[in-house]
This record gives sequence, C-alpha cells and structure tokens, in this order.
Amino acid sequence: MSAAPPVPPGRPATPPVAPGLRVGRAALAGSFLLQGTTFALLVTCIPEIQHRYGLSDGLLPVFLAAVPILAGVGSILSEQLVKRTGARAVLRAVQPAVCLSLAGAGLGDSLWQLALALGAFGLLVGALDASMNMLGVGLQHRYGRSIMIGFHAAFSLGGILGAAIAGLGSHYDLGLPVLFGTAAAVIAPLAVLTGTLPQPSAGGTPTAGPAELGDAVREAAAAAARSIPWRPLLPLCLAMAFAYIADASVSNYSVKYLTDGLGSREDLAKLSYLGYMVAMLLGRALGDRAVQRFGAVPVVRGGAALAALGFGLAAVAPAPWAGIASFTVLGFGICAIIPQVFAAGGRLFPADSDAAVARLNLFNYVGFLVGSPLVGAIAAAGSYRWALLAPMLLVLAVLPLAERFAPAPAVAPAAA
Repeated sequence: MSAAPPVPPGRPATPPVAPGLRVGRAALAGSFLLQGTTFALLVTCIPEIQHRYGLSDGLLPVFLAAVPILAGVGSILSEQLVKRTGARAVLRAVQPAVCLSLAGAGLGDSLWQLALALGAFGLLVGALDASMNMLGVGLQHRYGRSIMIGFHAAFSLGGILGAAIAGLGSHYDLGLPVLFGTAAAVIAPLAVLTGTLPQPSAGGTPTAGPAELGDAVREAAAAAARSIPWRPLLPLCLAMAFAYIADASVSNYSVKYLTDGLGSREDLAKLSYLGYMVAMLLGRALGDRAVQRFGAVPVVRGGAALAALGFGLAAVAPAPWAGIASFTVLGFGICAIIPQVFAAGGRLFPADSDAAVARLNLFNYVGFLVGSPLVGAIAAAGSYRWALLAPMLLVLAVLPLAERFAPAPAVAPAAA
C-alpha cells in the first residue's frame, strides 16, 4: 500500500468531504441561482412595472427605496426566526414565497397591489438572503475550506439568466402577467425541490480552513453567546456597505454613463453592465481557489485595489469601448469581497454565526440605498466622470479593513 502524499509545509491537510455535504452544497448553490434569477427579473423589468401601474418618475424612487429598506428589516427579523426554527427552515418557507410575490407584482393593476407585492418581496428577500448566507457559512466550516464565493457565483449566474429571460419577454412583448407568472410557476417548484434536499444546518464554528477551535474553547464560546455586540462587526459592515455602493453605482449608472457621458449607442452601452456581470461570475467561479491558495486578506485587498482601478479607468475613459473594459475590470475586483465579508463574520462569532450574518446582510441594503443617490447627486451637480470617483474612494477604504478578513481567534460576546 502506497503512503499518502506529504502535505506541503505550512499548509494544513484538507479533510475529506462527506457525500452528504456535497448534496447540501449543490442544493444551496441551486437556491442562490434561483434567487439571482428572481431578483434580476424584478430589477430589469422596472420600466415595464412603471408603465403598467402608471408610476410617475417622482413616485417610482419611493417604491424602489421601500424594497431594500424592508429587506433590511427582513434580514434582522430572520435573526430571531432562525433562533426558533433554523436557517434551513426559513429558506425552505421563504424562497417559494418570494416567487409568489414576484408574480403578484406582475398581476396587479392598482398602486396598493404593487405596494403590497413589493413590500412582501422586500421582507422575504431580506430573510432569504440572510438564511442562504447563514447556511453557506455553516457549510464552509464543515468543508474546511473556502466555498462561499462559489455560492455567490451561482447567484451571479442566476442574475445573467434572469436578465436574459426579461430581455426575451420584452422582445416578444409577453407582458408582466405572463412573464412573472410563468417564471414564478417554474422557479417556485424548483425552490421547493432544493429546499427539501438534505442540507446541514447553519450554525457551527465557521473557520477559514480546516483548523478548528478546541472543544473546550468552542463550548465556552457557545455558552457565552446569547447575543452579539455590534462594535466588532462594524469594520465588516463598512466593507459590505462600500462594496454594495460600488455595485449599485455600476448597476444603475454604467449604461447611463456610456450613453450620456461617452456618446455611446444604447445597445452598445448595455454591454458595460453585461461585461461587469460576466466578470463577476468568472471571478467568483475562481475566487474560492484564490482564497485557498493565497488567503482571504490578499484576495480582498487585491480585489479592492482592482475595483478602484476599474472606477478610475472608467472615469477617464476616452470612448465607449474603454468604458466597457473598465466596468469589466471592476467586476473582477469586486466579486470576492461580499462573500468574504460573510465568511469573516462567521469566523468572528463562531458560536452565533447566524446572528452575525443577519446583521452583516443588513448593510447589503444600506449600500444599495446609498450608492445610487450618491452617484446621481454628484452627476447632477458635476458630471458622471466626477461621480464615479466617489465609489472609487469608498472601495479604496476597504484596503485598511482587509486585515479584519484574516482567520483569528473568536471574539466572545462577553469580552467584546
């Protein structure tokens, strides 16, 4: 019998992965993909929603702002729900309901019906995002290596798929009742299926690698963890908010910048966001391997620097093709930061990682709310070139926060 190959010095051996964990990982990746598809269908059909319900340009931002605000409420509420039922139970109940709220947004014809559907969508999406990431952090611990970025790669793939479906619906003039209703009829059963597949619960003691806390330390941390303080999480909260400000800036203004700022044709300008999304997907597909090889801190620091470079290149772009290339670079840079925030939060509070994930997820929506108005206000006062420098500076602010992503001993709530 041949001996096992030696482990390189300084690198711990990766433990074998149980087959049940692989099924759980595939099921959770499916949930991320379905959520990305559902969310993209809603946000890419905003013009059709505005036309169907007769929303004025002044009233539309009120409705759109309500979604992330309520999603933040849903994320915080999920912290309490998960303590009672578990993250898996929340995901299983909430994801099909998100699909139904999407269908409701397409079937109504009065403003109160739209408000009800979007309100339900926001609350449910917040709980769904939080529960999915809770399960992802728990699975990463059990794998003993980075897999969180791969889940977010599935979300990006779903976003591309949802945008493509919305484009086809617009091309064939299907209308929102048919488009959203058909999508919900297909996605909801798939969500039920992925929710019934075996998935280990969240919780546990998430780590960056195979090294685990000793049993005595883990039990002491679990005994101390009744609630977690905000202060140790704040650097990660800021990193999350800055990353989503950057993301919201691209999703809301990349096409607008190319058409109004660089004189691009509208069809060519849409490639800016497509390039960003494809780069995000490819970067996330490779991101876990990068974390396993180089560590979380260099990946986050390098990603923040690359994202800032993308914003800077976009701000000085001389032509549409240069703008498209710049936003593509930006996608490669920003892709790993968000999933690594969740992983770092799980490591910081190993005895109550679910609560940490729920609180960090709140700053997803804070960034979304801040990013679009910030860039829009600066563009209105000056130009889009100057406006792109604001998210660039905020992304650069992630650099000094990168050390918080390093594997470190747990912070006990009582000590914090």
